[in-house]
Amino acid sequence: MTKKWIALLASAAAGLLFSAAAMAAAGGPVQQAGNDLSDRASLQRGAALYMNYCSSCHSLKFLRYSRMAEDLGLTEEEVMGNLNFTGAKFGEQIQVTMHNADGTAWFGKMPPDLSLISRVRGSNWIYTYLKSFYLDESRPLGWNNQLFPNASMPNPLWELQGLQHAEFGEPDAAGTRHPERLVVAGTGRLSAVEFDQTVRDITNFLEYAGEPAALKRQALGVWVILFLVLLTFLGYLLKQEYWTDVH
Repeated sequence: MTKKWIALLASAAAGLLFSAAAMAAAGGPVQQAGNDLSDRASLQRGAALYMNYCSSCHSLKFLRYSRMAEDLGLTEEEVMGNLNFTGAKFGEQIQVTMHNADGTAWFGKMPPDLSLISRVRGSNWIYTYLKSFYLDESRPLGWNNQLFPNASMPNPLWELQGLQHAEFGEPDAAGTRHPERLVVAGTGRLSAVEFDQTVRDITNFLEYAGEPAALKRQALGVWVILFLVLLTFLGYLLKQEYWTDVH
């Protein structure tokens, strides 16, 4: 029994060490997004922000304009007039405005589709990633990312956030200095609180885009719970009736 517990503790310790190493390699712990899929206003703002700041490079090819309009409470006129920059039809998927040749020339390869990014990375990761860009003259595009080092994309929200700089720690065993803290040195168009909400709205929208059915599933879940409560109550009354005859 003692050997079994020692083996279990060793396995747990190894898992913790592996998780810590993976977290360090990814640039540190993620921040809590605190987004809410039931907040329709946040989803609408996130859709507008995504289309204006992200859709020129990243598509959402598993989501249609018509489905987005229905789920977010938007009219066809609002979507086609304010959120459609490709000339696609209302029932078509949300494609990227960038041409493949341009994406390859500028970034080395075409930027990925983000339809399922929230399901792959998680909402907290997206939220932290969008807040973790900092100026880095050594990078081809002049930007780096604390969470995802050497990311091959610029900061799409720098005008809103301001110019963020990194404060580096002491060199590690390999002589590499990693950013320990990010500081916004330049003034952006938004305050820190407003920028956090902006990133939260984009994160919220991307979580919705990863699984549009989640909105209806959550709404349906309330009725399922109420039905089960009612069924349990009826079952209790039936049980009482049967046991009355037995006694």
